[in-house]
Amino acid sequence: MSQYTYWKNIFDGILALLLIVFLMPLLIILLLTAGMDTASGGLFVQKRIGQYGKPFMIYKFRTIHKKKRTCSRIGMVMRKFKLDELPQLFNIVKGNMSFVGPRPDIEGYYDRLEGSDRKVLELKPGLTCEASIEYRNEETLLNNQDDPLKYNDEILFPHKVKMNLLYLENRSFKTDMKILWKTLVTILN
Repeated sequence: MSQYTYWKNIFDGILALLLIVFLMPLLIILLLTAGMDTASGGLFVQKRIGQYGKPFMIYKFRTIHKKKRTCSRIGMVMRKFKLDELPQLFNIVKGNMSFVGPRPDIEGYYDRLEGSDRKVLELKPGLTCEASIEYRNEETLLNNQDDPLKYNDEILFPHKVKMNLLYLENRSFKTDMKILWKTLVTILN
């Protein structure tokens, strides 16, 4: 483990823990709201591919109504401001995720990379990255395609891999702070 990775893990764990303590009232309100709004327990848990291709369970607030299978109005607001992602602070404390790194994907993507593209798996998945900032409206972009799955598989995902490989080669505390700042500015705009 490099010295940078060591200190990044410590920084991530401490900051996530502090944010959980500070945001606990908001987390409870969002959990209850998501639960009532989606007729569920309020939490969405799904298997994702993590560092070195190891699967883990990601946490989010549920935004899709359990029976109607549509995103609620409150869910749309939570997604717009990335509030549905806040439970991932617990993933960071557990060591499954980092603040900055490739967004974790479902099976069938990162775990199927070949050749030098597999180097992306050296990174812990993150709450944010350059690719998630660039494709912040990914859902809308995909909905506007004739074949969303093909567009994702042939255009979006390969471009995200390239962006994440570039991050791997240039990662630093300064780069992480820039990405975190860009994310905050993007969410608030």
